[in-house]
Amino acid sequence: MSVRTSAPESGPAVPATAVPVRRVTLAVTAAGLCSFALLYAPQPLLPQLAEQYALDPGRASLAISVATGALAVAVLPLAALSEIVGRKPVIVASVLVSAVLGLLLPLAPTFDALLVMRVLQGVAIAGFPGVAAAYLAERLGAAGVAGAVGAMVAGNTLGGLSGRLSVGFTTDALGWHGALAVVGGIGLVCALITATTLPGLARPATRPRLADVGRGLLAAASDRVLLAQYVVALVAMGSFVALYNVAGFRLTGDLGLHPATASLVFLAYAGGAVASSRAGRLVARFGRVATACAGLILTIAGAALTLPDSVPLVAAGFVVLTLGFFTAHSVASGWAAAEAPAAGRGQAGGLYNACYYLGSSVGGAAGAVLYGHAGWGGLVAAVAGALTIGILAILSARRFGTARGEDSGLPSAGPATAPHGHAGAWLR
Repeated sequence: MSVRTSAPESGPAVPATAVPVRRVTLAVTAAGLCSFALLYAPQPLLPQLAEQYALDPGRASLAISVATGALAVAVLPLAALSEIVGRKPVIVASVLVSAVLGLLLPLAPTFDALLVMRVLQGVAIAGFPGVAAAYLAERLGAAGVAGAVGAMVAGNTLGGLSGRLSVGFTTDALGWHGALAVVGGIGLVCALITATTLPGLARPATRPRLADVGRGLLAAASDRVLLAQYVVALVAMGSFVALYNVAGFRLTGDLGLHPATASLVFLAYAGGAVASSRAGRLVARFGRVATACAGLILTIAGAALTLPDSVPLVAAGFVVLTLGFFTAHSVASGWAAAEAPAAGRGQAGGLYNACYYLGSSVGGAAGAVLYGHAGWGGLVAAVAGALTIGILAILSARRFGTARGEDSGLPSAGPATAPHGHAGAWLR
């Protein structure tokens, strides 16, 4: 799985090693800020949307769910498209189109029109998470992919947080139309940074045909090491969203906090940026298996901390579980990019993200239902069980990868390995 060295997708031919890692990191971090600020910006505005259009809360929440649902559906086709047209064009088109739609969103004349625009925005945003990890693996190779993926996930995290906070801080002064316009402007600035700084990739002599893309998809869907990462994406994101979706009910209902005070729990989300940016260093020191398992175990421990009826412990628990989740997610995402077959990198990224957002959708809904029937303790128990499945999947990946012993085509993330170590080196 070597880095392509023929003519680049755009611009003059430049060896991959000549492009500073910081430039690549800046571009994908800006793309993450753009994409996820736009994706989650309407969330704090749901009460205002309900009042403006005379909606019940369930219908108002479609402003979020239709975009994330469209993203989950579109992420795999766009990842496959990147195998044909190239990674950079898909990423650049993704951020520019989603930012323009963000600026147009406040002009929607009706709620139905707003939903249509959100569907289109979700499809546009899907081009970034579905392709970015594969782009990084090809642009930087194994030596830089772990740290760059961590920075990308940190940008995604800060994007989701900044989108919510920007809207929250500007709605009173500008109204919900103005607040969305502010986030759209931020998204456009970040999109332009990505478009002007993202280096191209070397172009192969011939682009793969549709049949080649299909074979790449089959390879990405049948690799046992990759399947383990998909399982982690599904159960970890499902558990994470389930806990955060129900956090407000736990804090306002069980612990009697004012809703405004309870909403401060989302500040723990910022810890994800710290965990994501440090994941690469942990992988270099301890290996992928140990780091991913430790992240999932830390998530379980954080969830357990929230069991007592104590506001400080609940707050601390959310900080801990957030750090654990983003550590595991960063490792699994980078691992999937590195392990993916050369003919199926985009498809592997698409499958990972499809599972990730499917987990968000299903886990979030199922968690709320479970909380209603079994309470917070039942939800935490279910989360612990789901994350244990993720740990077992990671351990199985080590067994299958080491037993297979195939040449990965990329240098190991470890500190002292040959330039082209075999798959077992990735699975320490």
